[in-house]
Amino acid sequence: MSGFRDRILSTLAGQLGNPHGILGKGVAGFLNRGNRRAIEGAVEAAAVTPGATVADIGFGGGAGLALLLAGVGAAGAVHGIEPSADMLARAESRFARDLDAGRLLLSAGSLTGLPLADDSLDAAITVNTFYFVPDLAAACAELARVVRSGGRAVVGIGDPDAMAKMPFTAYGFTLRPVPEVIAALEQAGCAVEHRPLENRPIPHHLLIARPG
Repeated sequence: MSGFRDRILSTLAGQLGNPHGILGKGVAGFLNRGNRRAIEGAVEAAAVTPGATVADIGFGGGAGLALLLAGVGAAGAVHGIEPSADMLARAESRFARDLDAGRLLLSAGSLTGLPLADDSLDAAITVNTFYFVPDLAAACAELARVVRSGGRAVVGIGDPDAMAKMPFTAYGFTLRPVPEVIAALEQAGCAVEHRPLENRPIPHHLLIARPG
């Protein structure tokens, strides 16, 4: 029985980190619902303005893309960067009109290898993605590289103590203390504001990094 449970939890954890296949479709909806408050908080913290160029990195089910597109308006642009080919295909279908209009640009990529030019973004959000990044320093350096000086990179993470109580996080999640993530962003040259966010069942932390 324990072996079966381990397989189920391992599969769930793998889907949360990289939604794919038939299960991935259900996981995408779950991510949109479960992460909604954190994503809304991240978009608000990013202070997106009409005409801005922004990104959602690891956008999963796409809820953040919709909010960012609304924020930047007709004159802005949103980059959606995602490692899952299935989530990219889902976004291509859902946001076909925005893609055709050139308001949305979708790319395969990861936090440690962003397909973006230096200083190309006014703001970026990435929510519940840092658990799956083995090289924290590289991810923070990439965010600092692509977000212009004076812009904002908002990292949303679940409270590590609360996350540790979830059975699936033992399978492939790296739960780092919040001060460790803040220190890595500061090491990358960012000033960081820490904004706690009430969220059930897992409180979140929004780390608003401003590259120098």
